[in-house]
Amino acid sequence: MLTIYTSTPWPMGESSEEPLRYLDDVIVWTEELGCDGMLIFADNTSFDPWMIAGRVLEKSHGLVPLIAANPVYQHPVSVAKSINSIAAGRGRRVALNLVTGGFSRHLREIGCDLDHGQRYDRLAEFGAIIAELTSAERPMKYLGEYYRLDGLRPSPPPVAGLEPHLFVSGVSEDCIRVQKKLGATRLSYPREPSEYAEGSISADIGFRLGIIAREDANAAWRLAYERFPVDLFGEDVHDLAARSVESHWHRQLSEDALEESAPIGNYWMYPFRAYKTFCPYVVGDYAETMAYLLRYMQLGASTFILDEGSKDDLFHSVQVLRMAWSKFTSNGS
Repeated sequence: MLTIYTSTPWPMGESSEEPLRYLDDVIVWTEELGCDGMLIFADNTSFDPWMIAGRVLEKSHGLVPLIAANPVYQHPVSVAKSINSIAAGRGRRVALNLVTGGFSRHLREIGCDLDHGQRYDRLAEFGAIIAELTSAERPMKYLGEYYRLDGLRPSPPPVAGLEPHLFVSGVSEDCIRVQKKLGATRLSYPREPSEYAEGSISADIGFRLGIIAREDANAAWRLAYERFPVDLFGEDVHDLAARSVESHWHRQLSEDALEESAPIGNYWMYPFRAYKTFCPYVVGDYAETMAYLLRYMQLGASTFILDEGSKDDLFHSVQVLRMAWSKFTSNGS
């Protein structure tokens, strides 16, 4: 099944209603255009993701907040309690994007000195406890390296049918190991399709990317260059940030962007290179972008998280994704 999420704007810094008003607009666009939900980020600089999720639930009728959950910020029992409370009190489902933190400075600021593998070991325990407490009403005993529970009964109890869908973000072997252990969907940022060997991607995967699609390719590229003009300062900031990043996917994309940030066919890394966004873009006319997205679907992607700047962009992106999915399913894939 094709699943489409948008990405929430990233409110941070000084308290202001302005970013929240823009968030409300994006929530409305997302639901009007038939998307499934919204990805909500979390790091040391952002608003609390559960507050943003509450806004999504309040301003929409059926959107699913896909909430970033990092063990450095919350105990798994607290996360499970929030999920069960939303299910019981609102009758709504949320999804979780399980993350370990990507920037070494953020990890240092919060006092996390675990190495990469240890952070994913802790994430596996974190996710397993949440999955149990949001799906079973029985008391839970758990003895792990990072968490211990002794007969805890979930309160409020889980609501059948509103269990959270679990996602885990990354491209490393540690991440893939946790994905398999939890039965989660793995989220990543796609490389150019030819970079993937046949059979190298498991079926349950989602990609985050931007799409600028129009009926005319020249119009699409003109809009793309207007939205993401050359920014030498942004390039310098990206290069500085890339040197301190812990995330494997970020390092991988940074290497790709440094090697070639000009378009490779319809695949464009410059918005990432200029530090304007954290994902690649697919740009072109409907036929080109549809064919490109179809290649990702053939690799196993069925979840797409869009990085869109306007309702108009989202409209065209949803259209080409649905066209590509229709072709994918009609071919018996």
